[in-house]
Amino acid sequence: MNQVLLITVSGRDRPGITSALSQVLSDFDATVLDIGQAVIHDQLSLGLMIALPDQRAALEAAVAAQLAPLEMAVEFVAVADADYQRWVDQQGKPRYIITLLARRVDAEQIAAVTEVTRQAGLNIDKISRLSGRLALHQLSEPGRASIEFSARGEPAQEREFRSALMELAGRFDVDIALQRDTIYRRNRRLVVFDMDSTLIDAEVIDELAIEAGVGAQVAAITERAMRGELDFNESFRERLGLLAGLDAAVLPKVAARLRLNEGAEHLLATLRRLGYKTAIVSGGFDYFARHLQEILAVDYIYANQLEIADGRVTGQVAGTIIDGRGKADLLRELAAREGVALEQVIAVGDGANDLPMLAIAGLGIAFRAKPLVAASAQQSISQLGLDAILYLLGYSDRDTEALSAEAS
Repeated sequence: MNQVLLITVSGRDRPGITSALSQVLSDFDATVLDIGQAVIHDQLSLGLMIALPDQRAALEAAVAAQLAPLEMAVEFVAVADADYQRWVDQQGKPRYIITLLARRVDAEQIAAVTEVTRQAGLNIDKISRLSGRLALHQLSEPGRASIEFSARGEPAQEREFRSALMELAGRFDVDIALQRDTIYRRNRRLVVFDMDSTLIDAEVIDELAIEAGVGAQVAAITERAMRGELDFNESFRERLGLLAGLDAAVLPKVAARLRLNEGAEHLLATLRRLGYKTAIVSGGFDYFARHLQEILAVDYIYANQLEIADGRVTGQVAGTIIDGRGKADLLRELAAREGVALEQVIAVGDGANDLPMLAIAGLGIAFRAKPLVAASAQQSISQLGLDAILYLLGYSDRDTEALSAEAS
């Protein structure tokens, strides 16, 4: 009858360790049931769970002799049948991915996340650093860091688990994302972005209002609309009406001073290299969406058509206003055009009018959003830039750097 044995090897990493160990195991006709390896600062930790027909003592002696010249420590633990079966039974349980995003990750944050996860009844079986390594002189500087936790099990109360993670995010000024690890996580194909205050750091209508001399009046209405306190269509018409008579010659001037939000260029370039399709679906204006399309190589743009007559803004739009429902409809239309399921779509926005499309996308992300939107969306990013979305998809800095190097 087979015995189950857990072998743990540790020590300074060097070539040939796994090969040497595997050779011994093959001599004893061992079956590898599980294997995992991690290297932190040149220190290797390698674990194998094997099924062994017999000769355990002889195998242990042979493994120790093989690894001794490599100066590796080795430990053998017999796994009881009941414990092994419990491990096998874990296979059918759901897996969750918890992603911690911060300017800097410290031990207190990790302790809090892992404790809340334990209290929810989940078992963390893998922890990975997705962000790049830091030099010592960088430790005191604002940076970007991401740790990914993979956990198995079904939380007794998923809503309470999410609430507990949100409470931690607020306490530590970090972002914490919780996702079910489904087949779609690394199989997203389409990303739909809002424009104003999402891809760029301004509301274009507010910038136009400054040029028209009604900046404060329009900005106050915009702020209330984005918080969800006003009907979007009514507030949009009211703000747009205040722009009537504005010289259309100011549009290029406004476009030139718009600034991309942190991480936008890196994110869009990486998505393009990964084969994603991208779209801007905005309640703003098509002139500025086209401007961004040229800069970021976005595949599709949908935005309101600012009506201009005799070189001046009329205070009207040509066609139907793109509101929250319109954004959701356009997302569905784009998914159908690209032949992808809604589960394969990512939507990113910041305002209340983005909530309908965030709700139907497979991954809806509120980016530096108003409190109502951040609380309602599936995920929220407020501490890092737009390219932190890559961490939520499971991509590490090393992945994206290698992708960039291949393209250059």
